[in-house]
Amino acid sequence: MSVNLRSHSAPVVSTRTVFLDGRRVLFARIESPDGPPSLRAADGTTLAAAVRSAAQQRIPLVLCIETVGVAAEDGIGASGAWGSAARELSMASGVIPTLAIVSGPVVSGPALLLGLVDVVVFTEGAYTFVTGPTSVEAYTGVPVTADELGGLGSHLRSTGLASLVAEDVDDALDVIGELLAYLPDSVESLPPEVPTNDPVARDSSEAGELLPSGAQGSYDVRDVVVALCDDGEFFELRAGWAPNLVTGFCSFGGIPTGIVANQTQALAGSIDIPAAQKGGRFVGFCDAFNIPLLTLVDTSGFLPGKDLEWRGMIRHGAQMAFAYARATVPRIGLILRKSYGGAYIVMDSKNMGNDLMLAWPSAEVAVMGAKGAVEILHRTETPEERERLQADYEATHLTPYPAAERQSINAIITPAETRSTVCSALTMLITKRERLRPRRHDNSPL
Repeated sequence: MSVNLRSHSAPVVSTRTVFLDGRRVLFARIESPDGPPSLRAADGTTLAAAVRSAAQQRIPLVLCIETVGVAAEDGIGASGAWGSAARELSMASGVIPTLAIVSGPVVSGPALLLGLVDVVVFTEGAYTFVTGPTSVEAYTGVPVTADELGGLGSHLRSTGLASLVAEDVDDALDVIGELLAYLPDSVESLPPEVPTNDPVARDSSEAGELLPSGAQGSYDVRDVVVALCDDGEFFELRAGWAPNLVTGFCSFGGIPTGIVANQTQALAGSIDIPAAQKGGRFVGFCDAFNIPLLTLVDTSGFLPGKDLEWRGMIRHGAQMAFAYARATVPRIGLILRKSYGGAYIVMDSKNMGNDLMLAWPSAEVAVMGAKGAVEILHRTETPEERERLQADYEATHLTPYPAAERQSINAIITPAETRSTVCSALTMLITKRERLRPRRHDNSPL
C-alpha cells in the first residue's frame, strides 16, 4: 500500500489519499492514540467534508472507525455533526463505493454510519451497537456483554452488518483492495477488466457434475461458481449471514460480474427474510455501479412459517423482487435444478426484465413440486394412483421445456457449454443501456 498525504485533521479524524492495489481511494480514519475517542463537533464536520470530497472526486471512500460515541461536553453540537456525516454518506450512496473498517468499538449514534455504507469489514475484537449492555440490562433485566450484544459473531451471522472479516486494519485494507478489483471508481465508470488467461470457451462440464443425482440432495453452489468463472476466483460477501443465498463477485472473460445463487446446503435454498434482504441489497449495489448480474437458481420457493409471515415475509420478500425489477445492468439467469412458485419469479425471471434466461436440462420449472401438486389436485385418489400421477407430473411438468415453449427460458444448454455461453452473453450485453423515466426516486419496500 502506497500513501499520499493530502490533508490531516487533528486530533481524531484524519483524511488522506491511499493507493490500494493501484486504486486511488480517500481514506478517512477516526482514532486516537489514547484509545477509542469520543467524537466532537469538529470531528463530525471533518468527516462530512471527507465524504463530500470523495464524492466530488469520484473515488471510493474507505472509512476506518472506532469511537465510544459523541463527546458529552459538546452537547447537541457533536450529535449534529455526525448527523451531517450521515447525510453526506447518504448523498454519496450509489455515486461512489463506500466501505468501512470497524477497528474497535463503535457505539451509540455514530454506529448508524455503518448502516449507510456499502461494505463493512470487521476486525477481530471489534464491536458495535446503538444501545449498550448497561441500558439493555436496565430495560430488559437480562445481562449481556459488549461482545454478545454487538461483537463479530452477532454481526456476521445475525444482523448481516459484517460483510467481510479481517485480522487488523492492514489486513482489512488488503481485503478491500481485492474487492476494488471488481468495482468502478464511481457510477460514471465501468468496472475495470480483470486480467485472466482462462479461455472463454473452456469446457465447464465439472459444474454439472457437482449436482447430486437425487432431487433432494444438496451441494455447495459456490463450487458451481468456481467451476464456471475465470480462474476459479470467487469473492464472497456476507458469507455468514443468510447462508441460504450466496452473493459475491467473480469475472467471466475478464468482465466483473455479481453472483446471486441459492445455496441448497442451507434451508434447501429456500428464501426467507434475511435472504431476501441480502439479495435485494446486493442486486441494488451491483446495479448502482454498472456490474452485470448472473443469478443461479435452485430453490423450492419461499420458506413457510407463521413467524416469517408475521415478521413481514411479503414486505421483505418484495425487496428482492423490487431490486431486480429496477436493475438496468446486464442480467443473466441460469436455472440449475429447481425453480418453483414465487421464488421462480423473484430470482430474476424473464417476467422481472431479465435479459437472458438459461436452463440446464436438469431444471425443474413449475408452480410447485410434483408431490404437493398431486396432493392438491388428486387428494381423493388412492396412494397407488397418486404415485402414478406424481410420476406423470414429473415427466410432463418438471422440465424446462414447457417454460421454454412459453419463452420464459431463452435457451436450454448443457453444463459443458455454460461458461462459453455466459461469457458470450456478457460481451454482447455490456453495451446495454436503458432510458430511465424521470422521477425523484423510487420507494423501495424497506
